[in-house]
Amino acid sequence: MTIEVGVVMDSIDSIHVHKDSTLAMLLAAQRRGWTLQYMETADLFLRDGQPWARMRPLKVRDDPGDWYAWEDEPGERRLDDLAVVLMRKDPPVDMEYLYATHVLERAEAGGALVVNRPGSLRDVNEKLYTAWFPQCCAPTLVTSDPSRLRRFLDEQGDIIVKPLDAMGGASIFRVTQGEPNTNVIFETMTARGTRQTMAQRFVPEITAGDKRILMIDGEPVPYALARIPAPGESRGNLAAGGRGEGVELTERDRWICSQVAPSLKEKGLLFAGLDVIGDYLTEINVTSPTCIRELDRLYGLDIAGQLMERIERQLTDG
Repeated sequence: MTIEVGVVMDSIDSIHVHKDSTLAMLLAAQRRGWTLQYMETADLFLRDGQPWARMRPLKVRDDPGDWYAWEDEPGERRLDDLAVVLMRKDPPVDMEYLYATHVLERAEAGGALVVNRPGSLRDVNEKLYTAWFPQCCAPTLVTSDPSRLRRFLDEQGDIIVKPLDAMGGASIFRVTQGEPNTNVIFETMTARGTRQTMAQRFVPEITAGDKRILMIDGEPVPYALARIPAPGESRGNLAAGGRGEGVELTERDRWICSQVAPSLKEKGLLFAGLDVIGDYLTEINVTSPTCIRELDRLYGLDIAGQLMERIERQLTDG
């Protein structure tokens, strides 16, 4: 089956070839003989309620010195002419991101398969959605009230505080009782009581890694990438200097996956990444989950190829 795939992403000029999951997806699609169209969010637009985009035919290569080439000049086309659109724009999930999901939802209504489903990208905040699975999580508080954060710290003794709209470990603080900067951290994170912020009990098993578990149509890849913090750090994010080690999923990991999977399938979240520290689910990544290439290299997998198989099955099944 010849399939035309569009991708909405950040600038392809700036990706890191050796670890970029979007590139892995494009390579997997191209290996299947599918054609590629490239877009950024600014290329999307609506005209009289119909979804359009300025798109450009693309070829990709697994070459860190020369990983893409344009096949033709850009042109404007109906977005729902494409069989598949991969929405791979990185957070923050700001208003421009949300507007893009509305355009993509119109393409979905016109028959395009959008991965992940645009309405669910709006509904599923990557931090907040863990609240739907409290049985999987450590004690958690979401609030804009600094005094409530202080009481939570008094209860737990050692907490992580993080914004609801960032990625890559940005603006994450570990706060313990007696920390002299507690008040200023809480005031800053809540914008003096005007912005919702998440606090979670610190999980000391972070020293063994913040595991990224990839889910394809509700099924977990059997290995995770444990992102281990650098010395002196409490964040395992690779963007914050952590290093990745492959680990096999534990029984607890698989149980967490089983708790989350039905909701992912119901919401059309075909590709997601669960973050697990110790025994606890900490985040559900749905915008642009990563770690495909690292796990492929470690275990000889083809995760993006598996995803393309599921996409093709959905297209065939209608």
